[in-house]
Amino acid sequence: MKKVALIMGSDSDLPVIEKSVQILESLSVPYEAHVYSAHRTPDEAREFALHARENGFGAIIAAAGMAAHLAGALAANTLLPVIGIPCKGPVLDGTDALLSTVQMPGGIPVAAVGVNAGANAALLACEILALSDEALYERLVSLRRQGKENVLEKDAGIMQRLCGK
Repeated sequence: MKKVALIMGSDSDLPVIEKSVQILESLSVPYEAHVYSAHRTPDEAREFALHARENGFGAIIAAAGMAAHLAGALAANTLLPVIGIPCKGPVLDGTDALLSTVQMPGGIPVAAVGVNAGANAALLACEILALSDEALYERLVSLRRQGKENVLEKDAGIMQRLCGK
């Protein structure tokens, strides 16, 4: 099975990446996590991206706040799918990171999830990997089914509490 790379622009992004880790571990998807900055360690970030495919990765998740150039910097150096997680920052509540992540130039796509949406980034990475991994696909089907059942249980509880049914 291909691995998922979890790249943080700073260790302050760890709480967001931990949400990705929880999903990946629950679905038995291997991963590696690193801190590489698009601005402070551009050579290391580039080297990682250049060799990610040959090192067994199938997707890259990049979490960064503020200028949030990390996802784009990685995507510029690989053909693997890159999923950007814009992280909430101290000034604009993540809006700056969101815009930096989604506004990529033509020819260098980056997928983006919501601000601090580490779980959704991991789910998207797993869906990409599941295109060629039937066992992972079945685990995702089961997870969706469980989500549906949880909502229906809550619906029944609300109906009972508010409507007596």
